[in-house]
Amino acid sequence: MWDFSIGKTIGILLKTMPFIITRMVIYFVITLAFILATGTGAGIGYGVGSLSDSPESFAVWGGIFGMGLVGTAVYWAREWLLYMVKAAHIAVMVKLIDGEPLPDGKGQVAYGREVVTARFGEANVLFALDQLIKGVIAAITGLLGGIAAFLPIPGLDGIVRFANTVIRLSMTYVDEIILGYNIRTGSDNAWESSRRGLVLYAQNGLKMVKNAVWLSVFLWILSIVVFLMALAPAAAIVYLFPGDLAALSFIVALVFAWAFKAAVLEPFAIAALMAVYFDTIRGQVPDPDWDAKLTGASEKFRALTEQAKGAFGGRAITA
Repeated sequence: MWDFSIGKTIGILLKTMPFIITRMVIYFVITLAFILATGTGAGIGYGVGSLSDSPESFAVWGGIFGMGLVGTAVYWAREWLLYMVKAAHIAVMVKLIDGEPLPDGKGQVAYGREVVTARFGEANVLFALDQLIKGVIAAITGLLGGIAAFLPIPGLDGIVRFANTVIRLSMTYVDEIILGYNIRTGSDNAWESSRRGLVLYAQNGLKMVKNAVWLSVFLWILSIVVFLMALAPAAAIVYLFPGDLAALSFIVALVFAWAFKAAVLEPFAIAALMAVYFDTIRGQVPDPDWDAKLTGASEKFRALTEQAKGAFGGRAITA
């Protein structure tokens, strides 16, 4: 079974309600932008297509173009979302997981941003660090998945492939967990503390993967439920668009489910896994063998090590 407490994790989310509301506003505004862009694009496409024999096809392509435009904007806004929202939320959750009181006279969102700014400085530093961590996660996934290949069980190929797929899917929130570890340590060198956090995660990887798999199952079930519940209202909204755009109701419901997952379910998973991680690594030091494995397997880990050597005050000297 899992090692996290569902009740305690829900309690942490309730205590960080200002962040949950902020995330819901941001992601549901994004959902509304998708809907409006789709409707506007479909309307323009239908108007242009009315000069031809198939205005419906033009409406479909217009709707797709509108959604693609918003999707591109969201992609470019990911650095801001990471820095201003996700990292600040994690900073507050770390305090609550450790049972520490939040400072009086200051809002949670302002406090979280203050911690992140003091820890990482500018957004591009945190974003660059996050990208290196994501690269190392791929190596950890391969190393953990490779363990199954050496099990002396005949006909294990299919099971190994399935296990590797499960491991990859369950590693979604590792970068957020390492970010939480980074904030928790308060080290002057964010690159080095991230490197240590990754080694600690890898040496406890099987336990972390077990809990991550359970959380993935919970989150996907809930996301599917939300998606199915959103289909009917999405179809009603798309019905107002010009042309026959029934297929787009599926996409709108999918975007709504994604927004709910990002606003509510992801913080739950991050809080639960951080609590398991902090409890698991208590009293541990990074294993030199795992350090060597990651150094040999990951170019990103080697780059993280180089940044740690050349960093001052947690920020790289080089541009």
